[in-house]
Amino acid sequence: MARRKLSGKRILLTGASSGIGCALATALAQRGARLLLTARREDKLRSLVVSLDAAGVEHLPQVHPGDITDPRTRNDLVHAAERQLGGLDGLVNCAGVGAVGAFEDAEPDRARQVFELNFFAPLELTRISLPLLKLGVDPIIVNIGSVLGHRAVPFKSEYCASKFALHGWSDSLRAELAASGVDVLLVSPSTTDSDFFDHLIEDRSAGGHKGARPMPTSVVARATVRAMERGRHEVILSLGGKALVWLDRLAPSLADWFLARFAQGRGAESAPP
Repeated sequence: MARRKLSGKRILLTGASSGIGCALATALAQRGARLLLTARREDKLRSLVVSLDAAGVEHLPQVHPGDITDPRTRNDLVHAAERQLGGLDGLVNCAGVGAVGAFEDAEPDRARQVFELNFFAPLELTRISLPLLKLGVDPIIVNIGSVLGHRAVPFKSEYCASKFALHGWSDSLRAELAASGVDVLLVSPSTTDSDFFDHLIEDRSAGGHKGARPMPTSVVARATVRAMERGRHEVILSLGGKALVWLDRLAPSLADWFLARFAQGRGAESAPP
């Protein structure tokens, strides 16, 4: 992957109204990137632009609210990027959703809803963005995954599966696009201090999802921006996340035992990490 400067880069960012997406929009704008932001909550996007204007960023973002699970929204976004930015140098797939609860208690639609936003929407948005990206300067696709896309935990089966799918697709896409010069970065944070758990598709737990030390979204954003600039292809952002991944790689049976005991002892109210 190539090192790059982000100043002046034309970047489409999904899920920008809150959480990691909002923090990423701020970090990229501070680097001088030219942004097209999307999310379902237009008021949040407009408030973000106002705050960036007050902070004196060089290029104020363009906003295009909508639901990226809708093919019409995805097509409109790509057309807006071409019309308002003149092309694309980056696509950041950040929008996501979760669900908590035992798999056997869930309706089939729970998995479908999670996959629509976490996997199929970024996949199809990327597909139609590739012609613009291939014409871009130091182009990059950034997929915001999760440490749970490396090792699954109980009571988040659909979310874990969607992030495993994103992980596998990212690895394959990186190899396919290498000759075209389009880089692919996979970012795998652990639990963050955001409103993610306030918007779950379903929550069959007793709460307490964030744990004792959720990662600030600003830390995730800064690490993501550094990885983009330095030409990384994958980053796992927390020590706990790295420990879980290495435990699974080096002693998978021990990881299975630990998580099974956790599930039996504590239930869905605080599934790690």
